[in-house]
Amino acid sequence: MIKVIIERVIADDMESTYEEQLKKTLTAVMGAKGFISGTSYIDIQNRNKRTIITDWQNIECWKRWHKSSLREETNSQIRLMLQQDEVVKTLESQPLA
Repeated sequence: MIKVIIERVIADDMESTYEEQLKKTLTAVMGAKGFISGTSYIDIQNRNKRTIITDWQNIECWKRWHKSSLREETNSQIRLMLQQDEVVKTLESQPLA
């Protein structure tokens, strides 16, 4: 399993519009092969900063979704609301001992 962390900074006064579009994206990603779960977080000190953490079966499933036309379509609306490009990090777990 891998985790994908997406960090975004949304423009002022775009919170409700962003949340609506994020729900549409969530509906789309739930059907993606290998998607396990996801959670959206709001930065307590800066409410315009958002972090989405998703779990995927493997990196290949994430890459397939990341390059998909459906993600491009849903993300195209989100990109219009951002102050800067989103930052995407992919992480795999490593045993501590």
